[in-house]
Amino acid sequence: MLLQSLKYPIIQAPMAGGVSNPILASAVSNAGGLGFLAGGYKTAEAMRQEILEMRKRTKHPFGVNLFVPNEDAVQEEELSAYRKQLETAAHQLGASVGEAKTDDDNWENKLNVLIEEKVPIVSFTFGCPSPKVIQQLKEVGSFVVVTVTTPEEALIARDAGVDALCLQGIEAGGHRATFHNTVKMKEDYSLLMLLRLVRKAVELPLIAAGGIMNGEDIALILTAGAKAVQLGTAFLRTPESGAHRLHKKAIADPRFQSTVITRAFTGRPARGLVNTFIKEYDQLAPCAYPQIHYMTKDIRKKAGETNNPDYMSLWAGQGFPFARELTAAELVKTLMSECEQALKRVAFRI
Repeated sequence: MLLQSLKYPIIQAPMAGGVSNPILASAVSNAGGLGFLAGGYKTAEAMRQEILEMRKRTKHPFGVNLFVPNEDAVQEEELSAYRKQLETAAHQLGASVGEAKTDDDNWENKLNVLIEEKVPIVSFTFGCPSPKVIQQLKEVGSFVVVTVTTPEEALIARDAGVDALCLQGIEAGGHRATFHNTVKMKEDYSLLMLLRLVRKAVELPLIAAGGIMNGEDIALILTAGAKAVQLGTAFLRTPESGAHRLHKKAIADPRFQSTVITRAFTGRPARGLVNTFIKEYDQLAPCAYPQIHYMTKDIRKKAGETNNPDYMSLWAGQGFPFARELTAAELVKTLMSECEQALKRVAFRI
């Protein structure tokens, strides 16, 4: 199993929007963990170029994540109403409200790139690909992972033939990986409870994600049955991270006290730092992804250009106050040192 071949059971989460770039991902892989590229929000050719750059920077395994397209219904009247509301924020920033378009994020072309490049690990978010797609990836040697948020999703992914599951607890930052984007969501599980429930339901290697910020967290999750842990927010403040400088600064800014799950920026539930935009638009945003992502794109861009974090999507998990400003390699080393010390303390008490 590929996960067992890693020096350290630490996976850097695939954070889309430029955060998980080849510099960060290769640094994590070279440090003994598993670096991940985010295939979302870029062209298939841009994704290929990042894969090629990764191979120049590291000889170790790495992963690429894709968004699974879905066809959840969207209410056009709700979209139109939200557009009118967004005009206020756009006017304040000198931005425009984008077209409420939809697409499949270049799904087929990106799959072809992954197959052609024989990427070591491929993971999926927002759904489970067909058994045929999973088999095609396996045939070229890829280890296939699907991110799930409920035991029901875990069973769907297992039956489709995946090699492992990434369990995303409610504590995690960024988009929820739910298979469907509807108003009435399945129950939200904390990571530990989700880990227990899925372990009972399936016999697959499990990767745990959500709220993991230090070595004590890692020790707890590994002893609870996970084969590896996936951290996103913990890597945001590293110099290798491609996060916007205002995003990095906000993570450590005492002005931002909490996180919340919101649809305000993209139309899909995602956890981020509570700022002015979320306070004003959280209750107004309908279920409409990627339409709202495109509608707010220029607003978010202009906010960054004008040093205004209050109108940016500052994705972060509940553990954001514990994010450290270390290099990626230093962070991996520190996390494992803390984990080993925590495991020794547990063994001593026993």
